Amino acid sequence: MSLKVLVVDDSSFFRRRVSDIINAAPRLEVVDVATNGKEAVEKALALKPDVITMDIEMPVMDGISAVREIMASQPTPILMFSSLTHEGAKATLDALEAGALDFLPKKFEDIARNKDEAVNLLQQRVQQIASRRALLRRTSLRPVRPVVSASSRTTSITTSPTRFRASGKSYQLTAIGTSTGGPVALQKILTKLPANYPHPILLIQHMPATFTAAFAARLNSLCQITVKEAADGDVLKPGVAYLAPGGMQMMLEGRANSAKIRILDGGDRMNYKPCVDVTFGSAAKIYQDKVLSMVLTGMGADGREGARMLKSSGSTVWAQDEESCVVYGMPQAVAKAGISSEDLPLERIAERILVELKRH
Repeated sequence: MSLKVLVVDDSSFFRRRVSDIINAAPRLEVVDVATNGKEAVEKALALKPDVITMDIEMPVMDGISAVREIMASQPTPILMFSSLTHEGAKATLDALEAGALDFLPKKFEDIARNKDEAVNLLQQRVQQIASRRALLRRTSLRPVRPVVSASSRTTSITTSPTRFRASGKSYQLTAIGTSTGGPVALQKILTKLPANYPHPILLIQHMPATFTAAFAARLNSLCQITVKEAADGDVLKPGVAYLAPGGMQMMLEGRANSAKIRILDGGDRMNYKPCVDVTFGSAAKIYQDKVLSMVLTGMGADGREGARMLKSSGSTVWAQDEESCVVYGMPQAVAKAGISSEDLPLERIAERILVELKRH
């Protein structure tokens, strides 16, 4: 059975182009199109598509407002199309916060090496998010209620969550790699960390170059820790998270107590810019067994080899569990290779970090 797709855009040319690409895939079928957000909301309710592709700037109702209404009435996996500009980045992050699962640049050839790769990329993204309907309410960035222990209730109908225990290891660095679904996942984790977090944090998120500055600024405005887009020569400081710039590679140099960030050209032969493997591998060489690392939701296997290097050096590697991932690719690669010591639900990763650091 084909996956039903609703294509939403005010440009007839773009609607036709996206529809042709989607219909060319054996398992995908465009069941209808909409020219604005209001039509999208109505057709989402009537047609119950498996996936919606959504433009941001449209007449009558914009894409972000449409995402909010659809998520409230007919939760559906939504793939946003956005411009590769600073304003486009901010709007895309708003759409992800509203409940969209993923995004592509409107000129999606910009993140592909040729036309065929761009076509495959769009088809693959649509198919990947189609199966994640059950995640939608949990991946929206609504305030999370604190866990209440069963002993504090007069009655209980649910089992208490597993209590974490610290391993007793000491750390000097936290490193997190992610891709599809990562912006929401990182926000959920980082907003729960205290301002006096005891060591630096490296963030590697697959994201276009024009998006990372806006994403770092958003996280910094929401978090108690400091979050910044990493710059060449930054000296790592406790309580600061450094987001790898899009289109570049982030490495470390120096010694563990005075390490500096090096930002290097992305490289034509590298599939990912930034690449989790590159940063993780660099961290393993300098920090040896003192890295607390995790691989979160994302397509592909980036992070597996870097995580292997970290584990070989004696560092800790965790993976996000399948149920809470938007795309269970990167964490699955780490888990299947036997590299991760724990597979954790997104909602409890921050809690697990604080227990491990004995700050819970």
